[in-house]
Amino acid sequence: MTLQIDHPLTSTAAPALPSPLEHLRDPRTRAALRVQQALVAGARAYLRGDDAVEMAHPIIGPVTDPGSRGAKQVDIDYYGHRYKLMTSAILYKQASLLAYDRIFLIAPNVRLEPVETSSTHRHLSEFRQIDVEYSGATRDDAMDIAEGLVRHCVTTVADECAAELAVLGRDPDTLRRFVAEPFARVPHGEVVERLRSDGYPQAAGTEIEWEAEERISRKADAPFFIVGYPKGSRGFYDKESPDEPGTLLNFDLIAPESCGELCSGSERENEYATLVTRMRETGENPSKYAWYLDVARHGIPRSAGFGIGLERLTRWVSGLDSVWQATAFPKLAGVVSP
Repeated sequence: MTLQIDHPLTSTAAPALPSPLEHLRDPRTRAALRVQQALVAGARAYLRGDDAVEMAHPIIGPVTDPGSRGAKQVDIDYYGHRYKLMTSAILYKQASLLAYDRIFLIAPNVRLEPVETSSTHRHLSEFRQIDVEYSGATRDDAMDIAEGLVRHCVTTVADECAAELAVLGRDPDTLRRFVAEPFARVPHGEVVERLRSDGYPQAAGTEIEWEAEERISRKADAPFFIVGYPKGSRGFYDKESPDEPGTLLNFDLIAPESCGELCSGSERENEYATLVTRMRETGENPSKYAWYLDVARHGIPRSAGFGIGLERLTRWVSGLDSVWQATAFPKLAGVVSP
């Protein structure tokens, strides 16, 4: 039995998903979920070893992260008030630094992605992130933490999951080689020029498009960072560089083997007046963010952080064809499933 729905707005039909019975009995699914368990355990060990505190953040709230690249937010009725399912815990992560200097969470997120994303192999409507935020950290600090975390998680899998990797046809030594060297850090503008030289018409002042991201990922022989996206391409909470006006102190971590983005992060804007200005610049109504701005008015610590897509990381480490294979009950855009 397969579950599928075709959508008239997309030229490519959404992929058929196996039934839960077929999917959960599949040895590859079971191996991938064991790999995911090792990744989560490795992440917890690494971050707790760095004195980070694991927190449980809300899955509903009056407002959520608006920067979702075309994805729609989900409204719910919360005792007569319109609340949102979390698309990202970023606002709560910043506020949590009032309690602890270093925090992390394994956070569920729901985004009604555009239907065309069902064929990208990288998008789910329901997914989880390894979310991290450190008080006093810079953008470079956050990249160092993300790199160390990914290296530790991949090494944990290579060391502990030989049987599962054999089922998946994945060589542990290949995984170790991927993370053996420091991850390169490439400016956004340089990536745009590489794409254009390769015949891809990537616009200069925008996000790297999904097809372009897959193209550069396919040519990579190790994970690497893209740094310094243009102002206007990301959310109001990404801090603008004081040395390069118009450039944000942010980054993406790109995995090789066509897997694309694993992680996004940034140094955060924490000044109340600047946050209000940035909200207005990005078309957001500051009154929607009343609780968050009240915290900011009283002082949010300077910080940096990131979120690593758990299913994306599992897909890459396991050598899977698509991200839906890295979750027990996949939710793909346009596909009706349990």
